[in-house]
Amino acid sequence: MPTWILLTFVSAFLQNMRSVLQKHLKGRLSTTGATFVRFGFGLPFAFLYLLIWILGSGHPLPVPGWDFLAWAIIGGGTQIGGTFLLVHLFSFRNFAVGTAYSRTEPAQAALFALVFFGEGISLPVILAIAISVTGVMLISVARSTLTPASLITSVLTPTAGIGLLSGTFFGLSAVSYRSASLSLAPSLPAPDYVMQAGVTLAVVILLQTVAMALYMGWREREQFAKIIEAWKPSLATGFVGATASFGWFMAMTLQQASIVKALAQVEMLFTFASSVFIFRERINRLEIAGCSLIVVGILLLLA
Repeated sequence: MPTWILLTFVSAFLQNMRSVLQKHLKGRLSTTGATFVRFGFGLPFAFLYLLIWILGSGHPLPVPGWDFLAWAIIGGGTQIGGTFLLVHLFSFRNFAVGTAYSRTEPAQAALFALVFFGEGISLPVILAIAISVTGVMLISVARSTLTPASLITSVLTPTAGIGLLSGTFFGLSAVSYRSASLSLAPSLPAPDYVMQAGVTLAVVILLQTVAMALYMGWREREQFAKIIEAWKPSLATGFVGATASFGWFMAMTLQQASIVKALAQVEMLFTFASSVFIFRERINRLEIAGCSLIVVGILLLLA
């Protein structure tokens, strides 16, 4: 099994664990506070992973250029923007529409990679991405009164626009992270995807932590005290989140971001396992159909 596939599966599982932990934190913190925890408490682990690799491999640190910094800022900023837009969707009554469109991230990542970097993908991969994205979109509307037909006709609604923009930000973020990591290779004696991913993660998560801390200090200063009170689950969230991100960054260094993100839809299967076995929730037929499409898309990617 190729390394990037194993990394993607592990990262998807860990990201689902992070979501479960953040769902628990959401009852004690605001949306901003719960989002900050992902970055702030993940920062020490990001630098720890990088230090361990430096000491263990003996490889020198790469020298980041201005192109690396530009892509890191774009990636970190668009990831925060996509997260805020996704959270904002829940203030709308028909948020399921927007959530469904936000799941077009892999397709949009493929488009960005083609436009900006000329990274083409084969027809079977395009088909796999389309099938898996359709499956995720079906799952997103499965508990609403919408139908697949109404989902298509609702493309001009505000929630659909916000969802698409959220997917755009996430897609651009994934492509930016890959570009930042790949830009480090020329300054190394030989390509080292672990080192490249580690440096990229450390810089990005540092930028995101500073940005989120400044925002909270401006708008939600009371969240700092609440975060300190919830330091144990926050530390667990940071650890799982940073570990998942390290895996994503390594996978996207080895493989095109759109393909990694398409395979990452397997996270929805882990989410359903959590819903059934942890939160004791039931799944309906449309959700089962969506899961089936995701499985088909994943099998096509791995064929």
